[in-house]
Amino acid sequence: MLDRLKSPKGATKKKTRVGRGEGSGLGKTSGRGGKGQTARTGGNIKPGFEGGQMPLQRRLPKRGFTNIFREKYRIVNVGTLAEAFKSGEAVTPETLLGKGLIKGKTGLVKVLGDGEIKIALNVKANVFSKSAEDKIKAAGGAAEVI
Repeated sequence: MLDRLKSPKGATKKKTRVGRGEGSGLGKTSGRGGKGQTARTGGNIKPGFEGGQMPLQRRLPKRGFTNIFREKYRIVNVGTLAEAFKSGEAVTPETLLGKGLIKGKTGLVKVLGDGEIKIALNVKANVFSKSAEDKIKAAGGAAEVI
């Protein structure tokens, strides 16, 4: 049976042979347009090259600066904590990461005061907003800075 195996009709296609006369549709310039660098073999132009003119990315002025000491915060709201944890549970960066409430293993954890919290939670984070701290304490919980 193996000697009679064939591809299904339409599965194989002949390779286009360029430069084989005008009647083929790809004669003369072989689909490469006119003359010049791009018509040549190995002729490629780098992205952003403008034919010798000063490229746009070099013409524009450099602005601003990046602060290499910037601290990245992973943010979570008190409303989210109330939905994800039970009363009296300890909330740490590790438990938040485990429940998928914050992403990434690096960066400080900041708790913001968006939402309502009615259960007492012992929250440990790097930074608390004033409203978040007030809401956690009003619900009978504790906000501990680590």
